[in-house]
Amino acid sequence: MEIWVLFGVFSALLIIGAPVAFCLGLASLATVLYMDIPPVVVFQQINSQISVFSLMAIPFFIFSGDLMIRGGIAERIIAFAASMVGHLRGGLGQVNVVACTLFGGISGSAVADASAIGGIMIPQMVKRGYAADYAVNVTANAAIIALLLPPSHNMILYSLAAGSGISIADLFTAGIIPGLMLAASLMLTAWFVAMRRGYPAGRFPGFSAILRYFVVAIPGLLLIVIIFGGVRSGIFTATESSCIAVIYALFITTLVYRQLDWENFLHALLGAVRTTSMVLLIIGTAGAFGWLMAFLQVPQATINAMKAVSDNPLIILLMINLILLVLGTFMDMAPMIIICTPMFLPVVKAIGVDPIHFGVILILNAGIGLNTPPVGSVQFVACAVGKITIMESMKSIWPFYGASVAVLLLVTYVPSFSLWLPSLFR
Repeated sequence: MEIWVLFGVFSALLIIGAPVAFCLGLASLATVLYMDIPPVVVFQQINSQISVFSLMAIPFFIFSGDLMIRGGIAERIIAFAASMVGHLRGGLGQVNVVACTLFGGISGSAVADASAIGGIMIPQMVKRGYAADYAVNVTANAAIIALLLPPSHNMILYSLAAGSGISIADLFTAGIIPGLMLAASLMLTAWFVAMRRGYPAGRFPGFSAILRYFVVAIPGLLLIVIIFGGVRSGIFTATESSCIAVIYALFITTLVYRQLDWENFLHALLGAVRTTSMVLLIIGTAGAFGWLMAFLQVPQATINAMKAVSDNPLIILLMINLILLVLGTFMDMAPMIIICTPMFLPVVKAIGVDPIHFGVILILNAGIGLNTPPVGSVQFVACAVGKITIMESMKSIWPFYGASVAVLLLVTYVPSFSLWLPSLFR
């Protein structure tokens, strides 16, 4: 009965439109009251979940990403991407995907990608004759590439939710090939849709122009090398790398590009504080919810239920993916990671799936959920920039959605896509 109270209160609050953090917290509180456990336990769990040193990386990575958005790095990355792929069919769509991929390696945030790259590219695409729904869908789907590339905040969350023994450096490395696969599939889809709609190809600017734009973009792109190289080599931890990212972003945007003024600095600072407070509240309440699930033995019940359906690892992975895709339609990414990791990680371990591999599956799956209403935050951002409704974008999102799901299935059933690169560093 306690499980019904936990999930029933959570679902009821979610249906009436309560914020996800409140749904998680109040459901946990209602359950402990029903079980006659002191309510202070919930608040102790919330406090213990957010009092983790590794979480310090999240606000600093958010802050550095916001600084780079306001400091001119996004514009230079877009110019470099345009010089490389702007001449292809549906050129601005291709530029959008490449720019999101490059900026994702700096920001680590899908929402930051959608707002920074989308804020520049979507108006340009519409102005040059591309339909708004095409521009929005390319941006929204390309933005989730950032979730798979270092410094992905959500990889850090997964590492914490999974417990000790899972290296953040290995997770950062494991997501690179799937991230590039997703970028390639979305570029192919953008080209195919552009062909069907008759969008034009651009003009190749020449290799000298590519080199010139690359040189201009180098200071921003170097951050990718600094973060990944430093964490992977063990020079500094993920938390330390986030602080270095802030210092480097301040240096580049104020002294090299000279586009970050005092007003934008304050906006970036306040934006990072707001975003961090929301993320930490969700992490804390989701942690209390997850503790109750463990206490009520929900993970073990999940294992038994799935094994009752099938013992075949392929079928179990398919069932997990389907469940995660459904959960992604109404649950934001952070609570989904914290709740689903302790629920499904024991299941996949029991069938021989590597936790690093499952981390990539979970992150990609939850990322797809960011583009599915009613809680598709990345889709909301892209639609707001493109000034169209969610329904308008959903009518034509299916080729891009299908490409993302195809990559998800490849990553799920071919573990080497995730595990080969980390194995080279061991």
